[in-house]
Amino acid sequence: MIDATYPHVPARPSDCDAALVLADGGVIWGKGVGAHGVALGEVCFNTSITGYQEIMTDPSYAGQIITFTFPHIGNVGANAEDVETLKPAARGLVIRADITQPSNYRALQPFDAWLKAQGLTGISGVDTRRLTRLIRDRGAPSGTIVFPEDGEIDPVAQAAKARSWPGLEGMDLASEVTCAAPYVFDQTEWVWGAGYGVQSKPRFHVVAVDFGAKRNILRILATLGCRVTVVPATASAEEILGLEPDGIFLSNGPGDPAATGRYAVPMLQKLIASGKPVFGICLGHQLLALALGAKTAKMAIGHRGANHPVKDLETGKVEITSQNHGFVVRAETLPREAKPTHLSLFDGSIEGFRLEGKPVFAVQYHPEASPGPRDSRYLFERFIGMMEGRN
Repeated sequence: MIDATYPHVPARPSDCDAALVLADGGVIWGKGVGAHGVALGEVCFNTSITGYQEIMTDPSYAGQIITFTFPHIGNVGANAEDVETLKPAARGLVIRADITQPSNYRALQPFDAWLKAQGLTGISGVDTRRLTRLIRDRGAPSGTIVFPEDGEIDPVAQAAKARSWPGLEGMDLASEVTCAAPYVFDQTEWVWGAGYGVQSKPRFHVVAVDFGAKRNILRILATLGCRVTVVPATASAEEILGLEPDGIFLSNGPGDPAATGRYAVPMLQKLIASGKPVFGICLGHQLLALALGAKTAKMAIGHRGANHPVKDLETGKVEITSQNHGFVVRAETLPREAKPTHLSLFDGSIEGFRLEGKPVFAVQYHPEASPGPRDSRYLFERFIGMMEGRN
């Protein structure tokens, strides 16, 4: 059992119509939210206090059930603007309090209605502090959220289903969330009172390799003067360079970087050799490291939240960052020419590096935020500087 307080299946309370069942047989009863169904995946937690809609639509959460440590999820409702992809990849969510009616001028519908429309299943009434401690102490388990229409729940069968799930290690999920074909993105960042804009006079052409890209990454690039051509994760180096980019961006994404690297690494090695400016974040950071000969490893609980302190080793400054990753680059495996630039002040893991002698750099965290602080926006400006030839 994951915890001694779950020595057997607890009796089902009369007001509970859903359950979170862990692979070890632990059962947590609660009330279903969102769509009826079963959600199967890795149970992780996110410590952000804002941006639940952006979190649920972040493609990096493919294969995962998100436990929100902040108890008031749903209180600002949902809208059509605060989404990072049109089709959410997260499997489901676990929350403490019941979803309430929205209280925000931008809300177009209750969060529960949005979940139903997206086909997302969740459970409320869970002691999320306790669950978070279990994940923190023992690692992220596989689990299922069960919210059936007929009310029938078989904890033993669901635990067996969770145990049979192979886990994220070895999974290439980027191929499941990437775009099907290249497209041009010209939407700029949201402005209060005006909404999103359009980049009509770009100065640079950036090719963004979509391993599971969040829209706000592309919006920032467009805002800073880029025409962005988005290509699938499986695009070849020849196809990318044939588009004649001024710079190449490698996006965030889900799954095991070593699995995605089987087809991405040869492409990235050619892009590095081209001399073009390259900027990677999250999965893009990990894949760049693999292309240089480094190794990655699965983390026990990962980094997920909008309050992670990171130290810039070159300036000594500390920035508060938004993060979402379950794998990490093993710093000791980086080659000499890859100089670490950023370090996590939570656990000392590597959060960024640059390649000496080439305009190539990457960070593990999410400088585009959505949600989260904007301390790291300078990284996009650094990328622009490289394309201008200033860096």
